[in-house]
Amino acid sequence: MKPKSLLILTGHTKGLGKAILDKFLSLENYQIVAISRTSLDLGNFRVTEIKLDLNDLEGVDAKLSDLFPAGEYEKVILINNAGWIGEIKPVGKLQPSAIQKVMNLNLLAPMILSNAFVKVYSKTIGQKLICNISSGAAHKPLPGWAEYCSSKAGLAMFSKVAAEDFKEKGFRVFSLAPGIIDTEMQAEIRKADLSDFPAWDRFVSYKSEGQLSTAEEIAEKVFYLLSNPDLFQEVIQDVRNFELP
Repeated sequence: MKPKSLLILTGHTKGLGKAILDKFLSLENYQIVAISRTSLDLGNFRVTEIKLDLNDLEGVDAKLSDLFPAGEYEKVILINNAGWIGEIKPVGKLQPSAIQKVMNLNLLAPMILSNAFVKVYSKTIGQKLICNISSGAAHKPLPGWAEYCSSKAGLAMFSKVAAEDFKEKGFRVFSLAPGIIDTEMQAEIRKADLSDFPAWDRFVSYKSEGQLSTAEEIAEKVFYLLSNPDLFQEVIQDVRNFELP
């Protein structure tokens, strides 16, 4: 039987993306397009893995037709999860190439993918959802995180504008802050130089004091949001503000 719903997910090979993939794979009615630089070689007929570097915007543009399968679906979801923390350094020490990479991965690629998603599925009758994985850092400046805060703030604003643009086409758009998760990104943050990142002690304590959520816990909340969009009227959402029933 052909799956009734479609998920398009970026950054599926590790961390939150892998946990989201596993959650949706547990549901037999989803076809999944999973996009990352590397592949898990799952060998599952319901998953199409596409190797694509989202930092390469020309490559993304060339591949767009492969990322959004045609068909009639009961529900279509795009989760822009892939991203990078960037250099953890103050302004003045940043490398131009790194600034560009963070903006490409965290902001420009999600904008391009969202735009294409709407073009392809604008006539789909069922639910149409876009979930951009943002961050609390989108709304709170943090010294040493100029690239990350700026890119996530841009993604949050794009989500709000897109939600207005898409209203008449039946799309719902969310910018979701996933909280602080025990992933490779947190490990990378803890490797930062204290002189470049004044909040280093706080992030080390998150790990030592067991304050980090698991990727699986947050994947359940992402799924709950996307399964019950009518319960969440605002574009900007934070998993720390809602509990699972």
